[in-house]
Amino acid sequence: MHKFLPYIFFLVIISVQGQAPKKLNSAEIDQALKKLNFLGSVLYIAAHPDDENTRLISYFSNEVNARTGYLSITRGDGGQNLIGSELKELLGVIRTQELLAARRIDGGEQRFTRAIDFGYTKTPEESMEIWDKEVVLGDVVWAIRTFKPDVIINRFNHRTSGETHGQHTASALLSVEAFNLANNKDAYPEQLNYTKTFSPTRLYFNTSPWFYGSQDEFDKADKSNFIQFDTGVYFPWNGLSNPEIAALSRSQHRSQGFGSSGSRGSQIEYVELIDGKVPEIKGDIFAGIDTSWNRLKDGAAIGKVLKEVQENYNFRDPSESLPKLIEAYKLINNLEDGYWKNIKKLEIKDIILACSGLYIEALSNVSYSTPNQSIDVKFEAINRSAVPVELSSVSVLPDSPSLESNKVLLNNENWNEKLSYTIPKDAIYTSPYWLNNNSNLGTYVVEDPKMIGLSETPRVTKAIFNLKFYDETISFEKELVYKTTDPVKGEVYQPFEIVPPVVTSFSDKVLIYTNGEPKKIDLIVTANQKDAKGKVSLKAPDTWKIEPKETSFDIKNNAGTATLSFIVTPPKEQSEADLIPEISFEGKVYSNEIIKLDYEHIPLQTLVLPAKSKLVKLDIKKKGELVGYIDGAGDVIPESLEQIGYKVVKINPDDINAASLAKFDAIVLGIRAYNMVDILKFKQTELLKYVENGGTLISQYNTNRGLVLDNLAPYKLELSRDRVTEEDAEVEFLDPQHPVLNTPNKITPKDFENWVQERGLYFSDSWAPEFTPIFSMHDKNEANSNGSLLIAKYGKGHYIYTGLSFFRQFPDAVPGAFRLFANLISIGK
Repeated sequence: MHKFLPYIFFLVIISVQGQAPKKLNSAEIDQALKKLNFLGSVLYIAAHPDDENTRLISYFSNEVNARTGYLSITRGDGGQNLIGSELKELLGVIRTQELLAARRIDGGEQRFTRAIDFGYTKTPEESMEIWDKEVVLGDVVWAIRTFKPDVIINRFNHRTSGETHGQHTASALLSVEAFNLANNKDAYPEQLNYTKTFSPTRLYFNTSPWFYGSQDEFDKADKSNFIQFDTGVYFPWNGLSNPEIAALSRSQHRSQGFGSSGSRGSQIEYVELIDGKVPEIKGDIFAGIDTSWNRLKDGAAIGKVLKEVQENYNFRDPSESLPKLIEAYKLINNLEDGYWKNIKKLEIKDIILACSGLYIEALSNVSYSTPNQSIDVKFEAINRSAVPVELSSVSVLPDSPSLESNKVLLNNENWNEKLSYTIPKDAIYTSPYWLNNNSNLGTYVVEDPKMIGLSETPRVTKAIFNLKFYDETISFEKELVYKTTDPVKGEVYQPFEIVPPVVTSFSDKVLIYTNGEPKKIDLIVTANQKDAKGKVSLKAPDTWKIEPKETSFDIKNNAGTATLSFIVTPPKEQSEADLIPEISFEGKVYSNEIIKLDYEHIPLQTLVLPAKSKLVKLDIKKKGELVGYIDGAGDVIPESLEQIGYKVVKINPDDINAASLAKFDAIVLGIRAYNMVDILKFKQTELLKYVENGGTLISQYNTNRGLVLDNLAPYKLELSRDRVTEEDAEVEFLDPQHPVLNTPNKITPKDFENWVQERGLYFSDSWAPEFTPIFSMHDKNEANSNGSLLIAKYGKGHYIYTGLSFFRQFPDAVPGAFRLFANLISIGK
């Protein structure tokens, strides 16, 4: 396993997939030297992306110079998305990349377990049950055994079950248990085929007044086991205070809306010792732990050489340090194989490269290719120092085609060469590894045990530069990338991707039938290489009729497409099915699509996933035709309503006036619209006039913090954090005769079957008597919550507030959600 750990570190320090390589400046080299001379590690543990304390991570990484990691139990798959419509596993990919973006800023490293964030839970017991505790506990043990932290810090309190998100408490409970199991050879013995047992020295809880309810209660607390330190330090080497770095890091969590402004000055953090050896020196979490080179056999000599490097470092000419750095590299290379040897060997290689001013790069002539296809690789090397460096050879992995160079790189003379490289025929697609197999209810399935915990799929296509400094040859790895020049952004890097030779996508991800009439569905086939010929068929249960049975495609150009049309006829009865494409090409069958996630704050993500369309024959009626929609944080309400026959028009909030609204049968506000759209505070009067004149306004959930106006509704309506997280919670009909339960569709308990993730969130807990509550529901062992759907007559129209999670149900084509929403639109008509 050790060979994978340096790989992660290399990504953090040197480059990022799809982004320009990091080039250390003189001050950053000095900082890297300090980190090279510190042999201590800290692992911070919490449940989700955005749970981590970036002040502490940055403090330990940049002030203490410790190797600092964040273990997020999940990838945040169950959260909301404020920047797009992606949910579930696609959101998990975005939030994974946001964590990596955060770590690039605060200097930490990132790890995960296989646990899936399945949404808000109220108890750790529920979390453990759905995750399969033994699996996720094993992943935490694996993280400890492979990261080997001297100190572990929990974000959450393991002693407060039920007082916060259940997954929060579960993360702390797992950490407490794994702390002692990691050194037990009888616990998860299969892991010992790849790593060794390990015993961390101490386990802390990152406490604060928040966990005590108030500053007064915190002041009264027994702090005999606490350590406090001021994380408000200033770093002259980058001109930022630690809290400023932490704010920049936290602001990478854009999908969650966690933009943060930096601060300056003293900021005290507290950690409470909850297990392990009591520090000999109060106030130092590393007290009694040797964090110098002396902790390694034969390490003292290395420490002596590197101390000299650090003391004599020349900011104006870092290359003066190269002779001693090469001497230290040889000593490190001669150490017995082990954890710190691997970590420090990569660190010093990065420093050697930076001190020499060496720039090395391997570029593909295309952004993607397919197995068994050839590409051109362009190599560049330039030495920007007076120290002669010999480029012995370059090669490409895997399969190692190489160029023998034996070229002495003189100061500022550029070296360029090209090489033709054939992608291995058994190459694995560069897609998130945890999505390669169907997941279990609460955990991803990962076949290769060495991959568990990695942030990303390791890129196996890379270049090796063999460089000779004085008499020592050192190999440097560089990932293969693709580079373009954008007229606005300038130099733009993209990851080099390996993709299937043919992929497909449906024109409609969901196809809803409200009657027995057949529908045409278009299948788009894309060729990722030239001259692609093959056949395509669609597979569905026999009750669904598909014509034709099979059709052909012939695509001449790389990136060319063919649109193939099929007629799909539903069964007579209500039914749900998956429609699966099968492409027969060159003796193999392909059923994948490519999804690209392209956001400015993260590298372009290319996902190779199974292609399918959801077919639903739905017993549904509707009234009204034209629906207005105002964007909120992002959902698929417009597309979903169009599937059941409505015409949906997106409304620009700036254009709202009485005349522009009058034509709509109903207006729907996107999720969190009153949190996200500032201008609504000036347009609310017009929206309520629309209702008063006979319209229907449907406001989906908003959070009670950060509302752009005080009064959401024409009458008193207060929002809470109440939610029902059990998607199969029983639903009681409070007013069975209410029109919304009877017209035009008769709503029954069957309509609440097969809901996903939750019933709803951010229900109202207090409302005026003009509102009628429609449903009552609750999670296990909790009181009823009646604020999930409230309807009030106002003038001639209806104002509706709902916390029911339609935004989750529609992408999964849950029939009852469509039937109920059609009734909301149809009310009063």
